[in-house]
Amino acid sequence: MDTIVKQRAQQWLDGSYDEETKAQVRALLEADNAELTECFYRNLEFGTGGLRGIMGVGTNRMNKYTVGMATQGLANYLRKKFPDLPEIKTAIAYDCRNNSPLFAQITAGVFAANGIKVFLFESLRPTPELSFAVRHLGCQGGVVITASHNPKAYNGYKAYWDDGAQVTAPHDKHIIDEVTGITGLSQVKFEGNENAIQRIGKEIDEAYLASVMGLTLSPEAVAKHPGLRIVYTPLHGTGVTLVPEALKRKGFTNIIHVPEQDVPDGNFPTVISPNPEEPAALQMALDKARHTGADIIIATDPDADRTGLAIRNPAGEFMLLNGNQTNSLLTYYILRRWQELGKLTGREYIIKTIVTTGLMQRIGEHYGVEVFDVFTGFKYIAEVIRAQEGKKTFICGGEESFGFNIGEFVRDKDAVTTSCAIAEMAAWAAEQGKSLFDVLLDVYMQFGLFKETLIAITKEGKDGLEQIREMMKNFRRRPLQHIDGESVALIHDYLASETLDVRTGERRPLPFDKSDVLQYITAGGTVVSVRPSGTEPKIKFYFSVRAHLPRREDYDSVSNTLDEKFARIAEELGVKN
Repeated sequence: MDTIVKQRAQQWLDGSYDEETKAQVRALLEADNAELTECFYRNLEFGTGGLRGIMGVGTNRMNKYTVGMATQGLANYLRKKFPDLPEIKTAIAYDCRNNSPLFAQITAGVFAANGIKVFLFESLRPTPELSFAVRHLGCQGGVVITASHNPKAYNGYKAYWDDGAQVTAPHDKHIIDEVTGITGLSQVKFEGNENAIQRIGKEIDEAYLASVMGLTLSPEAVAKHPGLRIVYTPLHGTGVTLVPEALKRKGFTNIIHVPEQDVPDGNFPTVISPNPEEPAALQMALDKARHTGADIIIATDPDADRTGLAIRNPAGEFMLLNGNQTNSLLTYYILRRWQELGKLTGREYIIKTIVTTGLMQRIGEHYGVEVFDVFTGFKYIAEVIRAQEGKKTFICGGEESFGFNIGEFVRDKDAVTTSCAIAEMAAWAAEQGKSLFDVLLDVYMQFGLFKETLIAITKEGKDGLEQIREMMKNFRRRPLQHIDGESVALIHDYLASETLDVRTGERRPLPFDKSDVLQYITAGGTVVSVRPSGTEPKIKFYFSVRAHLPRREDYDSVSNTLDEKFARIAEELGVKN
């Protein structure tokens, strides 16, 4: 491996790379340490969702050369797939991260050099607006430069197809083949015609916001509670460009900003991690909310596709909801309002991922709405929407990792739309003399107290990847038989595409493509799912438990009992954060 790494590094010194890049490679060669290996031991993988990695020089890093090679492969595939179109069109957006504008410009240049029309956003924009723009402008593809909620050292490249969704089969594999076929800079056309690159901005904002406003279900409640006190933070990201404006257009007049975090900054100076899933990321928003007496807190991640929500409990303290709780609240509110407005016809559906709470399933069933289960990743939700288009109506869908969407005009998770729906739901609750916590308890009492937790174990680098693979192999070699004293009833192995009924020994096929996921379900309804992350160097353990909530005042005790169950399961499996 040392020889291969040094050969790859030498190729960069001998190639037509810029002098700044070569100087950094020389420094790595002189140091001859683990960093050299990490930068060159492999090519940065163009996976089914695109690229994501640490920025820096080398074949295994996000830089202008790896971005250019990926774009050339995507351009080659677009030209093969649409040979008869008089003009192939793409849209490009980027977030607040360091080098995002540069990578977006390089992507635009390569597309243009390949005779592909480019619509490039004039400044940073949310990922969901890119999805919208692809459809709105009739593009055949799209790219957004973002690493979502990853730490500041990362950047990424998400590829989209003509329906505005991230690429799925069969296009994903074909694009990967094309990208893999780009083995050197000589194959990349970097210098595109600027006339083929059209800047876009406000006109797309207006069209997108008009669609968001069209989702309103409770205008009367908003009109009666426009002063709902909402603290909003974009965590230095793209949400600042549209979320406050969308909330104002929705009718809310009391949007409280966290000024320090309104500033787009790829260094994320006020947070350790710009991830709304982590309570520490919302600390400044929490301080602001306490100081201003706010009702709710909304936070969005750097590319504004994930949404964090904090609400007040009966003691007046803020609690950060997890993605399952937020998605369940929204699903309940939206389906209830659809029923009350007479919009349900029996042809509607919602979507959740296989590791998202079963509470969404129960809510959908209660309202007579079909529920689809898909793999983790919003592109699989979009795949169902595409398949059902013109046959059935998609209402909403979500995944546990703080992603949710409503309606069909965006085919990715959408924090702008979700933020508006949360605020509207809070106004609707207020009209009934309730808080969102009260509504959450209503849901738990009606459908059961479902509780979930996630333990993600980080394994960085080459060795980490091998450790994760070995952990998955071990779970298959020695499958769980009991979980916290409950017998395992079913084992779903999505890599083998089969379910084992442990009670009968029967094996039956799963209606899914292959994916490296294991899911254990006990006779008592406890669910443990294990999978490697597709975008981060992590292996993830999802625990889901449930219990009956007989009275509102029993919430704390029942919730604590479920937390104790989580602790026992984690100890059994030998995993911890």
